[in-house]
This record gives sequence, structure tokens and C-alpha cells, in this order.
Amino acid sequence: MRDKLLNRFLKYVTTDTESKPETGKSPSTKGQLVLAQLIASELDELGLKEISISDKGILTATLPSNSREDIPVIGFIAHLDTSPDFSGKDVKPIITENYDGGDIVLNKEKNRILSPAYFPELKNYVGKTLISSDGTTLLGADDKAGISAIVSAMEYLTLHPEIKHGKIRIAFTPDEEIGAGADFFEVEKFGAQWAYTVDGGALGELEYENFNAAGAKVEIKGISVHPGYAYQKMINASLVAVEFVNMLPENETPAKTKDYEGFYHLLNFQGDVSNAKLEFIIRDHDRTIFEQRKKRFKEAASRINEKYNKELVKVSITDQYFNMKEKIEPVMHIIDIANEAMLQAGVKPDVKPIRGGTDGARLSFMGLPCPNIFTGGHNFHGPFEYLPLESLEKAMETVVNICKITAERK
Repeated sequence: MRDKLLNRFLKYVTTDTESKPETGKSPSTKGQLVLAQLIASELDELGLKEISISDKGILTATLPSNSREDIPVIGFIAHLDTSPDFSGKDVKPIITENYDGGDIVLNKEKNRILSPAYFPELKNYVGKTLISSDGTTLLGADDKAGISAIVSAMEYLTLHPEIKHGKIRIAFTPDEEIGAGADFFEVEKFGAQWAYTVDGGALGELEYENFNAAGAKVEIKGISVHPGYAYQKMINASLVAVEFVNMLPENETPAKTKDYEGFYHLLNFQGDVSNAKLEFIIRDHDRTIFEQRKKRFKEAASRINEKYNKELVKVSITDQYFNMKEKIEPVMHIIDIANEAMLQAGVKPDVKPIRGGTDGARLSFMGLPCPNIFTGGHNFHGPFEYLPLESLEKAMETVVNICKITAERK
């Protein structure tokens, strides 16, 4: 299975599926449909049933039960797209066998070097097989590693009918990286009692807590006057924008927070004298503090408007997703199953909060409890992304074990 798993992953990552929010379409790019169709053909050859691709690009399929009918129907979910943060076109994977713990030169011309001096976790994979890009693109392990693990696990179960399992549903969604992965997901039609997204990072990661998330837009109207005659007349929108940013705690940014600490993240700043626009994301694991963070934005706008005695600043905030913890805690047996599945695979579970979100967070609030398990990848969304093949094998084995343990526990 190792060679099949590797070849499957390499085939997937060389298909360009970068999502693009500006298209306004679903899926946002044609490449995601191309990959969905390729996978659907594979699943058909493996004997899976009920294979379909919706008009929104969601691929679903079923591995029928080979055991009792009373076993819970479970699901596994991954996403087809890669992040628009870095190019996913013309990915040229580099395979480094028996990694020696030193530098891996990805691209000499661009001086892109995968080095343990900057990425010390590389030292954990001495002797392993590492897959990276050539430094000009991302790799696409997020989340084609997840897709590979799921499809390969389904293949393994078809080749080993002695492993008893219930009905298994799988789904591959488009546009997760631009926040639209669950927009058109039909939970009732999917028909699983619970599911797992296979969209995590390093070996052993198991996550059922994530940020509460919102997006904020700040629009500022200034007053433009000739600078030579601007005394007590001009209001520079860009300077007001800086004033707004300075009202936020300087130590509560992504670069200065970790673990359960929330943040404000300025994504975009555009401005001149007359107009300025700021785009933020707001994140916190604690729902109460999350609401306070959103309130702080409104208060900052009010303070500036009061200072200038004009309605200069307008804030709009949109909730994006919430912490799935409250939906998982009532069904903690699904975490216990994942824990046991990893232990049986020889993997030490690393239960930790997600400093972000997954499709699973939204799906959990849509009625499908959906924690997240590892794929094995590191440094997602950029040219230094890499995946130890051995970790991907363990992800596949964990999926198989979850299916087996679910049947045994019933």
C-alpha cells in the first residue's frame, strides 16, 4: 500500500486546485472539478457505491457495510482545494528518502531551503521519507494528504474484508480554504451520525476545539483639502485608520499569541486622504471573550466618531464559524474512538486546539459532529510545506482503525 499511497498523493498534488474567492463561483475553480472527477473514477474502480458530484463540486461516496446493520454510519471528509496564499500550479514534488537531518535545497535560484535551523521539527523525521515542493509552489498536502489517506483507507478495507465495518460515507468538498467548504453540504443527505475531517497537521494531532471566528471590515471617510490650506479642515482617512489600529492591543496579533490566546489580524489596509478600508479577522477560543473582541471594534469606531464629531468610521462584522467544542463534548465517545485508533496505529495522540477552523467546525453546528485528525503535513500554505510519507501512512491506518473500532464498540 505504501507505493500506492505515495503515487496517489503525487497524482493529486500535480492537479491544480487552487481556490479563488474573486470568481464568485462554486466551486471557485475548474481544477477542483477535474480532481473530483479523477477521484470519482478511482472510487468506482475500488467498488464504492453512491458516487456523485453535486453541481457545487462536492464529491460523495459510500463504502457499504460488510457487517451488522446496527453499526453507526460514520463519515470522513477532506477538501479538494489548495490555498490561494501561494501558487498551487505546476507542483513538482521532491522526494527525499532517508532524510539525514540537514538542509534540503528546494530551489537554489530563489534561495528556498528547508532547514531544521528554521523548522526544528524536521529533526523528528530523520530517516524518514519527506515529500516537498520544488520551492516555487506549495505542495498541496493541505488537504490532498487527507484525500489520499481516506481513499487509500477505503481501498485497504475493500482488500481486507476480514476487517468488519459499518457503512462509511466519504466527502470531498471544494473551497474550504476560502471559507466556503460547507456552504452547500447536505448533512441530512450525507447520512452519517458523526464524521472526521482529515485535515490536521503533524503526526498524532486530534482536534475538537477551534477558534470562534469573525471577519470585520472598517470603512473610513476622510475630508480632503489642499494640504496648504488644510489647517483644522482636513481629516486624513489613512491617519484615522492608523488611529483605529492603535486602539487595538498591540500584543494580541497572530505573531504574538499562541495556544488558546485569541487575536486581531489585519489582513488588508488600503487608503488615501479621502478613504481608507481595513479588513480584519477576529479569533478567540472563548465565546465570551470573542464577543468582547467584536464589541471592542464597535467601541473604537464610536470613540473616533465622537472625537471628530463626525460619522467617519463604519464597522461591519460577520461571524464565520464557532468553536466546535460545545458540539463535540456531548459525544466524546467519537474522540475516544479516534484516540484508540491512533494508539492501535502506534501513534501518540496529541489533543490540541486548532488555531483556525475547518469544515468540521461548521458541520458540527449543522448537526454533524466532526472533529479533526492529522494528515502529517507541516508548513501549509507556502513553499516550505512538506509531508513525511510515514506520517501519511499512519493517517491512513488511523482511518482504517476508526472504522474497525466503531464496529467493535457497537
